[in-house]
Amino acid sequence: MRHIESQLGEPIILLIDGQCNLCHGITRFVIKRDPRAQFRFASLQSEVGQQLLLKGGLLRNDLDTFVMIDNDRYYTKSTAALRTCRKLGRLWTLLFVARVVPLFIRDRVYDFIASRRYRWFGHQESCLIPTESIRSRFLDYGWESDKDEV
Repeated sequence: MRHIESQLGEPIILLIDGQCNLCHGITRFVIKRDPRAQFRFASLQSEVGQQLLLKGGLLRNDLDTFVMIDNDRYYTKSTAALRTCRKLGRLWTLLFVARVVPLFIRDRVYDFIASRRYRWFGHQESCLIPTESIRSRFLDYGWESDKDEV
């Protein structure tokens, strides 16, 4: 699998629901706090996202799952969110201590929010189209792959 390389090496990939307004907000939040451009993004619905889910052995139709791929390791739901905060550095790292909360509790809270996100935050009929200035951070727009390499 060929990746877009950042100055720090292999990027961290975040897979998000491309139609979810909350997910769009999270994407903007991460980009704003990621000056080293270590994160790349793809929608769960995209061809790239679907291929990465398949590679990670995850359900391809579960759009309620936030996925972080870091060094070919897959993290989902609350663990992905907490690890993302940790990678953002600064004060966001402090949120990583929430890992002491048992996974089944953290993921139950995650699932509660995920199942209501469209109702609370709305959604788009199509996936987010990034602006020209951040398009290179989206695998759907700047990533080249051979079909059999993902």
